[in-house]
Amino acid sequence: MKVCVVYGGWSREREVSIRSGKNVASALRRLGYEVYEVDMQRDIALKLHEINPDIVFPLLHGRPGEDGTFQGMLEIMGIPYVGSGVLASALAMDKIYSKKIFLASGVNTPSHVVPGPDLMKEAEEIPKRLGMPVVVKPACEGSSIGVKIVKTPEELYPAMVETRRNFGRFYVEEYIQGMTATVAVVGSRALPVLELVPKREFYDYEAKYTKGLTEFIVPARLSPEETRRAQEMALLAHNSLGCQDFSRVDMIIRLGEPYVLEVNTIPGMTDLSDLPAEAKAEGKSYDEIVDEILKTAARRWGIL
Repeated sequence: MKVCVVYGGWSREREVSIRSGKNVASALRRLGYEVYEVDMQRDIALKLHEINPDIVFPLLHGRPGEDGTFQGMLEIMGIPYVGSGVLASALAMDKIYSKKIFLASGVNTPSHVVPGPDLMKEAEEIPKRLGMPVVVKPACEGSSIGVKIVKTPEELYPAMVETRRNFGRFYVEEYIQGMTATVAVVGSRALPVLELVPKREFYDYEAKYTKGLTEFIVPARLSPEETRRAQEMALLAHNSLGCQDFSRVDMIIRLGEPYVLEVNTIPGMTDLSDLPAEAKAEGKSYDEIVDEILKTAARRWGIL
């Protein structure tokens, strides 16, 4: 099978994408596949036409690789690919629309407010609705980019103004105090729950991608029933958005109850990433989980 691994691009997560892509490409070569690597630029369609792969394995984090745009181009070109389709990718990237789907599908998620144009008025009303502290989040970013924990009502208005200026659409979410956890989904099964203990205020970009800033505990310190509940909620979130092949569902677990924050349709595959750590706890090596993800997609497309 001729596999083209696409990474890089021009999102804020470019460097992490390159690390993920190169790791996966190396694993695929060790597994015996014919592998091509492409750093996505504006001529990506031409590059793919020249390579003519059997399947593309996107390791693009953020926009435009994870929001359905790249997937739409592959659909037009008739090239099979690993991961979620256009609609699921777009829904998962836009956290405000994800919330709508979660609430309609019975996925437990923190309460939130999408502020209107009058941010001064919203800054007065939001603490009454959500309490304090709250979390201010861009609608369409990954890797916790732009996320702010706001502890006092006085800090809320400046935080919202800055977020709107830098990111456009955003929302304000109830702050849930509990265990930071994540559950990867591969095919139709949930992997072991991974507990994350960051050495920073929360699991932000630096904590995610700097060695030593986060302690990984897998399996998480949960009872069997709490573990089952978290895995079921991860599968429900994954399926509610229509995700395929693999994803990673981020959540906060408070008193055993999982609250889904978001679904990542192209989760990180670096040495420090969560999905490979969960696979290892399940007894699978990095190469084995990469092979399983690729074969899951290939079977879906009728290549295997």
